Amino acid sequence: IARDMLGTRYRYGGASPKGFDCSGLVYYSYRKAGIDVPRTTTEQYRHSQRVKLSQLQPGDLIFFKITRGKLSHVGIYAGGGRFIHAPSGGKRVAYASLGDPYWEAKVIGAGRVQ
Repeated sequence: IARDMLGTRYRYGGASPKGFDCSGLVYYSYRKAGIDVPRTTTEQYRHSQRVKLSQLQPGDLIFFKITRGKLSHVGIYAGGGRFIHAPSGGKRVAYASLGDPYWEAKVIGAGRVQ
């Protein structure tokens, strides 16, 4: 579902194909798959079961500290070391690599929603 949203514009507070923020993309994708998740990154983190990065499976959530060193970003693991996310204003839903030094330095953990 998230893959089908690739190229969709970023929109702060967005949770529909008209535009997504990071947690809105997770919220929309999971809801379309029939799985209830909270709307915010912090609540998604609390709601998910911790998973080691070495045990990631497609669909798992990856959490990052970007803004002022606090939990502030989430993506959906797509396999092969890549994740799908809604990056920031002016950008579009896209793939990113966990091997990219920027993301590698900011990842704080991963979670699985049951």
